[in-house]
Amino acid sequence: MSEVIETDIPAGTRRAQFAEFWFYFKENRGAVLGLVVFVLIALAAIAAPLVAPFDPDTQFRDALLAGPLTHDANGTFLMGTDAVGRDILSRLLFGARFSLFIGVMVVLLALSVGVLLGLLAGWFGGWVDTVIMRVMDIILAFPSLLLALVFVAVLGPGLINAMIAIAIVYQPHFARLTRAAVLSEKNRDYVMAAQVAGAGHMRLMFRTVLPNCLAPLIVQGTLSFSNAILDVAALGFLGMGAQPPTPEWGTMLSEAREFILRAWWVVTFPGIAILVTVLAINLMGDGLRDALDPKLKRS
Repeated sequence: MSEVIETDIPAGTRRAQFAEFWFYFKENRGAVLGLVVFVLIALAAIAAPLVAPFDPDTQFRDALLAGPLTHDANGTFLMGTDAVGRDILSRLLFGARFSLFIGVMVVLLALSVGVLLGLLAGWFGGWVDTVIMRVMDIILAFPSLLLALVFVAVLGPGLINAMIAIAIVYQPHFARLTRAAVLSEKNRDYVMAAQVAGAGHMRLMFRTVLPNCLAPLIVQGTLSFSNAILDVAALGFLGMGAQPPTPEWGTMLSEAREFILRAWWVVTFPGIAILVTVLAINLMGDGLRDALDPKLKRS
């Protein structure tokens, strides 16, 4: 029985599962649009050294706060320059690297810790469940950005500390989702069969139960990805995240605050970059929810 349960999924079955997933995902046109936009942003971030017209830290002292499409001896500034003469388009492209990297790292940290805690709480129950869940409840009792600010104030301002702080704030969501999924799965027949076959706790948790809990975690991870980009941008705007001259979108907004009325482009383009990226990821999350949740699949 154990051998049947642990057998790898055949390649044909995996292809059929992906075809079914893509069928339901593409039904949501907004999700497909979000996927296309996100892929374009990711490609632009990867190719930033090749497509950026200037180095993001190069200062053109003769082109301070130059407007969009300004052309001078140095070249054309398609989106203008900031207060110290740095090309905004180049900084946006390199900033996409930081923002996407932040989102990925925050989700990976929060997911790994949250899933582990949720597995332990749901599987063992009792005092283990009580202790872990009460700690998660305490974290969730505080506004996420406020709690992240507290952690950053303790750890010190900086990009790495901001990522750690936001990951700590987000991991209760993954812990609660995992716990709920484990509680609904651990008494099913296939788990009982694996127990009778002699599987240990670690094998049951990570090889038998966890793969069947991934659908809600994937959706939550996608939504947390967009929220992480927003929160790190907010920390950067408050001076507690990435520090200048790092071309991070929130930091760019922070540096441009005093020039809002004089030079609209220094705040508009970073703000649009954050808006478009977060919107694209949220649209993808809606599509993933439709494709992975059996209750939402349309006939």
